[in-house]
Amino acid sequence: MKRDKNKFAVVPPMGWNSYDYYDTAVNEAQVKANADYMAKHLREYGWEYIIVDIQWYAHGAGSRRSEYQYIPFSTLEMDGFGRLLPDPERFPSSVNGAGFRPLADYVHGLGLKFGIHIMRGIPRAAAQEHLPVKGTQSTAADVADPASICGWNPDMYGVRKCPAGQSYYDSLLELYAGWGVDFIKCDDICNTNLYKDNPYSAAHEVEMLAGAIQNCGRDIVLSLSPGPALIDKAWHYETHANMWRITDDFWDRWDLLKDMFRRCELWQSHVSEGCYPDCDMLPLGYLGKGFGRERTTDFTREEQRTMMTLWCLFGSPLMLGAELTKLDQWTLSLLTNREVLRMLPPACRPRQVRRDESQAVWRACNGETGESYAALFNLSDETAAVSVCGAEIGLSGEAELTELWTKEKRTLSGDGVLEAKLPPHGCAVYGFQKNAIFF
Repeated sequence: MKRDKNKFAVVPPMGWNSYDYYDTAVNEAQVKANADYMAKHLREYGWEYIIVDIQWYAHGAGSRRSEYQYIPFSTLEMDGFGRLLPDPERFPSSVNGAGFRPLADYVHGLGLKFGIHIMRGIPRAAAQEHLPVKGTQSTAADVADPASICGWNPDMYGVRKCPAGQSYYDSLLELYAGWGVDFIKCDDICNTNLYKDNPYSAAHEVEMLAGAIQNCGRDIVLSLSPGPALIDKAWHYETHANMWRITDDFWDRWDLLKDMFRRCELWQSHVSEGCYPDCDMLPLGYLGKGFGRERTTDFTREEQRTMMTLWCLFGSPLMLGAELTKLDQWTLSLLTNREVLRMLPPACRPRQVRRDESQAVWRACNGETGESYAALFNLSDETAAVSVCGAEIGLSGEAELTELWTKEKRTLSGDGVLEAKLPPHGCAVYGFQKNAIFF
């Protein structure tokens, strides 16, 4: 079932996700503190989603982190229909059946949007207890598929492709819509990595979840994880989802960032309004507290600019993993550069000009405004010059170019050469009004 043009996601979603800093252990006060910061410092630049990531329903989550990321057979908060509810110890406003409604109301009151992470499927505990599926004569045991599990999280069984399975997802989205959820990040569904011979084994659950969103009557962004997404299934992701991860969990390592140029090349023609290949979260600022090692990002400043430039030029969703209340001014400046963020809308079509082991060049043009961009990336470990001919970036006449990070200006013609001497892993990105035929 295809949702109409996804007008509620006309630009790649931008927001904050609790995972990179808090892992499984975020609580209500911490979510509110990050929402407060976003409303005060980031909202005017387009940042608007507050996402509570994995295991918000698990009692004692994070309490045995040295042994398990996800505690086997832990107690999960559930209602009588096998639908997971927030852990009341960490989310006290959820008691008495309120769920995430009070927290969502708080976030909405700040002018922001609220989202949650879910695992695909139905809780194993619900199947074990034979809890009823709302609106049917079936139980969780009837719709659960014990042969479809996640390889790294023990909480769920997959859902069978059957009418009662659809009813389960419908009841789930009825609940979430009632809470005021605006965004769902569904995990173990974009690539079911455990099943090497059938890595898209949950395609029917993508369809069921998308159908449930359609049926619930609320605009909810659907994000699929983890990656890598399967390029031969691009049509399916585009039909049923708003975002899909093109990588596994992305962290602050240069080898992972360098490899994103290859991944973006693969997916560059699949960015469109409401449909966004997802480069994953931005590991900036302070990270890792829930993992037992709070630290600042291991990316250099040059690498951080390269990451922001590529994500924006490519048109990826932007999700921050940092503890926002600890952002320094330099990191904040990365996130509030209006000129760089203007590359995000899908009207600004990305295209790689060339790439090898030592450098990459990208271009983009906004077909609605005529704004054009050229980005030069030094992928090597040494200072190096990277260049591109004016004609390669769409110039036929003369134009004034502005480097979007430094504000340096220069003039270039179609028969000229744009060159920048760049530090290791650094970049330069130029904006200009084109006088050319693009693509």
